[in-house]
Amino acid sequence: MEAGTHQTDSGAAAWPTTSIAIEQVRRDIYTTCGVVDDKASDQAPGVVGSEFVRDGRILSPRMNEYVSGGPPATRALRQDDLAVVLVRRVGESALVTSEHAGWPATRSIGIIRAEPHIVRWLRIWLQTPTAKARIEEDVTAHVEPTISLDTLRSMLFPLPPPDVVAAYDRAFGLIEEVASLYEKSARQAVALVDALHDDWASAEPSWETRVLAEVAKSKTGKGSESSLPPLPTGPTVDAIAPSDLFDLPVPHVERFRLRSPADAGQAHPSSTFMLSTRPDGAHIAVTRRPATALRSVVAVRPIEDTDSWWLLHELRSRSSEITQTAQGRNAREISALALKRLKVTWPDQFTRSAFHRMAEPLHATARLLVFKIATLHNLRDALLRDISAKAGVLQEPAAQPEEEGALTPHPTAVPTPRGGQERP
Repeated sequence: MEAGTHQTDSGAAAWPTTSIAIEQVRRDIYTTCGVVDDKASDQAPGVVGSEFVRDGRILSPRMNEYVSGGPPATRALRQDDLAVVLVRRVGESALVTSEHAGWPATRSIGIIRAEPHIVRWLRIWLQTPTAKARIEEDVTAHVEPTISLDTLRSMLFPLPPPDVVAAYDRAFGLIEEVASLYEKSARQAVALVDALHDDWASAEPSWETRVLAEVAKSKTGKGSESSLPPLPTGPTVDAIAPSDLFDLPVPHVERFRLRSPADAGQAHPSSTFMLSTRPDGAHIAVTRRPATALRSVVAVRPIEDTDSWWLLHELRSRSSEITQTAQGRNAREISALALKRLKVTWPDQFTRSAFHRMAEPLHATARLLVFKIATLHNLRDALLRDISAKAGVLQEPAAQPEEEGALTPHPTAVPTPRGGQERP
């Protein structure tokens, strides 16, 4: 696809193909990368590292403001810059808001400064299957997946007119805003159950303490992600790796990314707790369907189903204790044998059942919100595939047998601003 060529399709006017390097000749575009050493980002106050660029936003939980005396003004983040991850989760990006304007960034962050419609379009384009495939072609992996700033400068992309970009930007912005609202509500529902559990657990000192092996069954996962067949044939179940449990907003997941043959003989029933650890604590998710645990994941299931919510919140409250039982430098080698000796507070059956009845509606709310978030993500992915199609390349993901017939939106036209006319 040569620069300056055009692609047409029945749903959109021609979109010229260009690149940052080409546009730099025509207009004012500035590109650079951060100046702070990546290893210093964990300790340095007010530094944006690649780990903070997630889901289209810049997250920086440790600081509310940066420390002055940082990098030159031209290499500090400015409002409406696009921050692009160059190392590990390559290609992820986020618009810089006033909250992080003036902050320094690490060398793993690329900075693109251009007219608003170009920056906002690039944030969308970098999420498309076409852009991801193109980036993957140039990724190097000496130690970690890495792309260079030159790759971003030379990468070809279609550039719609500003009004079309504005319509897409509004659509994606609304999807992200609603998903963020749902996520916050789901977090609060689970946090409320955490708070109620803590209150109940401390209210009666006479409640007995049991070891986990007496109240639940646990089993260490086997195999690695690389051991799974790339395209399983026949019935499949979810396969859960440790990384799938990290950074979850709530202990509920609509669908896990990996699949394993159902006849592998390692599947655990739905409502099993999948647990893994790292230095910041234990991470747990409750399965919605049969699933198999991979290495460094422990499957835990209470002996009585009505004990599930009490046990879940007991485990959540003992996150640091669980991490102390893990082995390895990064506390990621957790086993069922070590976990069986964990001590948990165990009230009488009447109390556990009462807690279960109280917690169930709140967890049901969280599960529903997670489903709604997944639906919004399906809509976002359909829009991204549609953009790839309009650019001349459509890469449809392979559907799993159980997903066939699922209601996934497939938009066929450029979104039109309210009150406007659809483009011919």
